[in-house]
Amino acid sequence: MTHPHYRVQPGNWDQGGAAFVDEGVNFCVFSRYAERMEILLFDREEALAPFQVIELDPRTNHTFFFWHCLVVSLPSGTWYNWRAAGRSDTRESGARIDPGKALLDPWATSVSDRLWDRARACRPGDNCATAMRAQVLRDDYDWGDDRPLHIPLNESIIYEMHLGGFTRHPSSAVAHPGTYRGLIDKIPYLVQLGITHVELLPIMAFDRQDVPPATAALGHQNYWGYSTHSFFAPHPHFAQEPARARDEFRDMVKALHRAGIGVILDVVFNHTAEGGATGPTINFKGLGNEVFYHLDFADRRLYRDYTGCGNTVNCNHPIVTRFLVDALLYWVRQMHVDGFRFDLASALARGEDGNPLYHAPILWATELSPTLNRTHIIAEAWDAAGLYQVGDFPGFRWAEWNGRYRDLMRAFVRGDPGLIPEVATRLAGSSDLYEVRGRRPANSVNFVTCHDGFNLHDLVSFETKRNQGNGEENRDGGDHNISWNCGVEGPTDDPAILALRRRQARNFIGILMLSQGVPMILSGDEVLRTKDGNNNTYCQDNALSWFDWDQVETQRPMLNYVRGLICLRRRHASLTRNRFLTGAPDPGMSLPDIAWHGMNLDTPGWSNPGNRALAFTLAGVEPDEPPLHVILNMWQDPLDFAVPSLPGRRWTLAVDTMAEPGVFPPDTPAPLIDPVPAPGEPPVRRIRVGAHSLVVLEAQLA
Repeated sequence: MTHPHYRVQPGNWDQGGAAFVDEGVNFCVFSRYAERMEILLFDREEALAPFQVIELDPRTNHTFFFWHCLVVSLPSGTWYNWRAAGRSDTRESGARIDPGKALLDPWATSVSDRLWDRARACRPGDNCATAMRAQVLRDDYDWGDDRPLHIPLNESIIYEMHLGGFTRHPSSAVAHPGTYRGLIDKIPYLVQLGITHVELLPIMAFDRQDVPPATAALGHQNYWGYSTHSFFAPHPHFAQEPARARDEFRDMVKALHRAGIGVILDVVFNHTAEGGATGPTINFKGLGNEVFYHLDFADRRLYRDYTGCGNTVNCNHPIVTRFLVDALLYWVRQMHVDGFRFDLASALARGEDGNPLYHAPILWATELSPTLNRTHIIAEAWDAAGLYQVGDFPGFRWAEWNGRYRDLMRAFVRGDPGLIPEVATRLAGSSDLYEVRGRRPANSVNFVTCHDGFNLHDLVSFETKRNQGNGEENRDGGDHNISWNCGVEGPTDDPAILALRRRQARNFIGILMLSQGVPMILSGDEVLRTKDGNNNTYCQDNALSWFDWDQVETQRPMLNYVRGLICLRRRHASLTRNRFLTGAPDPGMSLPDIAWHGMNLDTPGWSNPGNRALAFTLAGVEPDEPPLHVILNMWQDPLDFAVPSLPGRRWTLAVDTMAEPGVFPPDTPAPLIDPVPAPGEPPVRRIRVGAHSLVVLEAQLA
């Protein structure tokens, strides 16, 4: 097969990547220490050799540190790589240029790893026949009237999911399991659940081969996707037609938006798939290693690793900051996403010397961007080198995964004593962390489980991890789980243990939905999916990680409970306040916004070191919104709690985790609790609350 020989013009350096212009395609890439640059053109993604090699002239195709050219009349669908030659005095300059490596365009919006061999890319020399490829694609997608949804964060309920694992199980019964299209088929389930956003584990193209050798020997691959190599390209393996991954992702976003559900992307800007000194050369290493990564000051062959993944992106170098912010803008403008969750975001707060910066350019450029001003930005406010910034992450708009909420509520629900003052603070939106800096409850993203660690079923069933199947001799994954197995480790047939575990699971969801701040639940927790005690399923692309759709029926009581709690939260504006509670009445209201109690009214027992119970009354925000009375009993015995009397109202039971499913929807008859004592009875009505349980009362008009 013969191919035309495409003519070349100088082109422009003002836009990275491959962009269509009137005459053809303009290519541009950054490389400070390259002395020669080539573009390799391929007719197919699986082609082993290019049909044309374009050598760029440094006199006409080189501006500052940018290499550029315009290929006249190049058609959409062409595949390409870059190839660089130049300095490789790595110890001194940090440059790691290998003239044999076929390099992926960092700005590519469509990529293929069909030929990819990670091991070959780790060795010096030519890897053209086993490299990833980028594709030139025209963009004529029709969004219609679709726009990002702009759902206020304080009104949001986030559902963290792995896109592939959500529909990959055979029980999903979708036409295209494990894909963007597969998720579209399950949108009705998400609507019925009541969540407002899906938070997708990494969907920017990542290296599935990035796992330890012993893990690979077991047949495992990188499943979670925290190994990004292309920040502008959707992962091709989530597409039914990989070459159309960009548009299939957009179809999914558009369908979710039509259903009123926003899309938040988990983005990995802290490290890349290229790893450390022994890792592969994919793109950044071969073009600008000395710019893109934190390198050792004394020996620039070595990488400073604040992520535990071999390298750390030098996010606050001006070129890198611009590149990463442009990636965010692309996903908002061209892909219509509604927000981002930043993995190990404290690594982004480190300056070029590795020390924390409060005024880190990447963080403030994100916060202050006019394009991103209504986009949710959520930080995992720590990194792997000990920088923990929960409550102290730079900026005002940045929300944070509240790790302190997670740890405290795990300890409280398992029955640890003496936590009541902090429990109240976390329930009320963590004012100790956020109010002093002028931030709000919505800056706290509350969660008890996420992809990393035990899921909800395992949190109440295991006290030690079981990660042997990962091939790392059970060394991987966290050991500080703050879990309780309810008396038996792992699987059991004891009905009393199983009932207690289900109740504890309901307690966790109940507390999460009754807390000020933004609740996040992990996909599968609503049907008590288990991972058999594995708390680090990063490499388990199998039934251990996948959503089992048969459990929608077998765990129907738990699913109905979660739906009911979400419904309760969404119909009570008092649970989604965006100002901190004060203990005083809101303007025009008679009840204080919150009143704290224990077993007796107005006596929460703040100073009792053995206390395991708390109650509070939450006033409505709207004039017709019923007040709520919440009782949390994490003692091992049932207790009697006083219930306040509200003139003209009587209490109905909304939630009782001693029951299954445990929630009483507003459109069904609910038990009444009369707070007005009969003649001769004590002046305060009491209600018995079971051991390790939660009760919610609604004050309906009498």
